[in-house]
This record gives sequence, C-alpha cells and structure tokens, in this order.
Amino acid sequence: MHSFRPATLTRAHGGSMAGTSAGSASAKGDPAPVTAPGVVVIHGTLVTDALYRPFARNLSLLLSRPVHCYNRRGRAGSAPQPDGYSVTTEIGDLAAVMKATGSEDVVAHSFGGFVALQAARNMPLRRLVTYDAAVSLSGNLDHRWRPELEQAVTEGQLNHAWAHLVQGLATAGPLSYLPLGALRMLSIMSARTNVGAEMRELLPTAVKEMRAVLDADAELADYMELTTPTLMLSGGWSPGYFADTGRQLASAVPAIDFAVVPGQLHEGPIRPGKRLAIRMARFLNGTDGTVRPLSRKRRRR
Repeated sequence: MHSFRPATLTRAHGGSMAGTSAGSASAKGDPAPVTAPGVVVIHGTLVTDALYRPFARNLSLLLSRPVHCYNRRGRAGSAPQPDGYSVTTEIGDLAAVMKATGSEDVVAHSFGGFVALQAARNMPLRRLVTYDAAVSLSGNLDHRWRPELEQAVTEGQLNHAWAHLVQGLATAGPLSYLPLGALRMLSIMSARTNVGAEMRELLPTAVKEMRAVLDADAELADYMELTTPTLMLSGGWSPGYFADTGRQLASAVPAIDFAVVPGQLHEGPIRPGKRLAIRMARFLNGTDGTVRPLSRKRRRR
C-alpha cells in the first residue's frame, strides 16, 4: 500500500503534521498521527497501484486528505488470488485497507469500480466515485468474455491471450478493433516495455477477475438499497457499454448519479493531468451539487 498526504494536515486534536509519501506508521513503529479521514483508490485489471500514484497524489492535494492506493490480489506485495477467488475476496481486502487507514471514501477504476459498487451494498462508505465501472447487469457483459482468453493463458500463449482480452473489452481505443494478428504483434512489441511486460504477467489474474464480474451478474433491483452517495463517471472516449451501465443504474437507484467526462479515455485515471482528479475531488468534498438528498430524488420519481 502507498499513502499520500498533503504537505500539512490538521490533527484531530490540534497542530499539524508533515506529509509522508508511503506507509502508515513512523520509523520507530509508533502509530500514524491522527489525520482527516482518508480515501482509498482501487485499481483496475492488468495493472498495479504503481500507475495510480500520480493520480492519488493529485487527489490528496486537492482534497487536503490522505489518499491510499494498494495492490490487489496477485500483484507484488499482495497475496495470490485464492482458489475460491470472487468479489467477496476483494471486498474483504478493501474493508481491511479502509480500517487500517481510517478511510471513509473510495475512488475506483474499471474492475475496481465493480468491487467498490459491490462493497457499497455490503459495508458503509461515506462517498464513492467510480470511473468506467465494469459492472455486469442482466448479462450485458457476457459477450465480452472470450473463452479463447482463458485457454490461451492456460497454454502460455500470452500474446494470443492479450489480443483476445483487448478485442473483447475494447478498452484500448481504436486499437481494440484491429485484427487478432495485428493485436498479437502489438503484444509482442509492448512486451519490450516495463508496462507491457507487467500486463502479460498479470493476464492470469485477469481471467479470474473477469469471471468474478460475470459471476456477480445482477439486476437493477439488486442495487436499489444502496445508500452511499455515488458518482459513476465514464470517459467520453471510453467504450460505450460503461456509460450505458452508468445511465441505467443512475436512472433506477436514487443514491447514484452519472456523468460523462468529455475527452477522457478508459485509462483516464492513469494518464497525466488533473482534470479527472478535480472532478472527483469536488464530488468527494460535496461541492459540485451532483448528488441530491435521497428524499428529493425519490419525490421526483
């Protein structure tokens, strides 16, 4: 886990503390100073928390609160995905991170958004922001699953597996629509980079994560009891199915609002710039007026 704090935070009992870049305790093993409630960032598939650290740092500065990102199962420093891996595994991990860091809010991307929305149905969160949440509603993601992906991973044909993943999820922009042969060549080329090589290593985790999403397929009615004020965002250049899901949930669930962020790709949170972090910070601070009181929203229904 990596934690980011602004240069100065007010203690609960007065005074201030210098910001730290990682960890939750002092070098002497003393408990971390009491600070404002934190925010936890949950990353997506085929990546680690390392790509989200600039985003987490920006969010911390904008909020003047600690922001924490952590490696989910199957990444360096974290436990492997167990045989019985499911979204319940991820929810338990999120709960442990939130407790350890004194966090109340969550920001989540892609598969992380799926985890966060499931968690909000089972545990108290103060506020939640998702970006391109990979939620399965009434089987809408079934055709995104490629059985060839799992077979290729099992056989060690990682370039073939990567090509099927990209084509199925369509999260790589225009590249997603290239023929499989061209995508395999791109996989070979990208494997020469640190990020590309890491993605190949994480392909086995993607298989289990995609299965977890499909196994948790739900209906709109299953989210009706969600009470956490939630903002679902989708990039203007992201695959359309993310926005479709966000609109459906926002139209049915009083606690959820949805918005498109123009000009943003699916990988928005890990790209340079502060625009997305600013949009999320305003919601977390309650200064954008997006989510109205539940009673008002219900009266309009």
